[in-house]
Amino acid sequence: MAHPLAGKRVVATRAEGQTAEFIALLREAGAVPIIFPTIEIVPLDDYSELDAALGRLPDYDWAIFTSINGVKNVMARMQALGKSPADFNLCNVAAVGASTEAVIRDYGINIALRPAEYVAEAIMAGLAERGPISGKRFLLLRVDTARAVLRDQLIAAGGLVDEVAVYRTALGKPDAAAFTELRKGVDVITFTSSSTVRNFLTLLGDEALPVANRAQIACIGPITARTAREHGLRVDVVAADYTISGLMRALKELMRAK
Repeated sequence: MAHPLAGKRVVATRAEGQTAEFIALLREAGAVPIIFPTIEIVPLDDYSELDAALGRLPDYDWAIFTSINGVKNVMARMQALGKSPADFNLCNVAAVGASTEAVIRDYGINIALRPAEYVAEAIMAGLAERGPISGKRFLLLRVDTARAVLRDQLIAAGGLVDEVAVYRTALGKPDAAAFTELRKGVDVITFTSSSTVRNFLTLLGDEALPVANRAQIACIGPITARTAREHGLRVDVVAADYTISGLMRALKELMRAK
């Protein structure tokens, strides 16, 4: 029996160089991947704030990683500073998402908390279960354009928060062929972060909504889905597990339901 995705044209909007696993899974299912990178991961212009925070890890009660990119960029900076990843074991570490947790563990870092959901409320609940938040010091390691929801909730609960950018995203550069394939028509457009949504709309301008409205929209998690809806996109499915494997399962279910 053919896979539900067989023959379907599926758009991948992640940064170029970060889509290999997803593209391989799509091809294995018989789908036709359309690679349309909407974001580019770029270094910070100034590392002084991050370097200072990494130099005082024992002062923090919690360090919170929210993405694989965040982990990799922090670890690269640790190496540049001559520091060991094991320094993070001097505080409690929270990982948002199973993939983020797996990468952190690969560096020999212990995980004290992985919330079931990638939403501020779930992170807050998990932290509260492990003791009072008031008076504790938190290091939030995130992309430069991250929403301030978690920071604001921690501060409201009495936490002392240092929110530090560890990388930034820039507008992706899809080539002419990628635009051509998109305009031919696609079955599904996938979004894996709020930045992929915003940049898709920026790159396509007035074409964005007509192109999106002719396809089905799949998002990797609730934050991405919320951003898509806020920008006028109809979201057809949200992955229950916020990983590429979870997104593939969601796509399979979506196609079966058609």
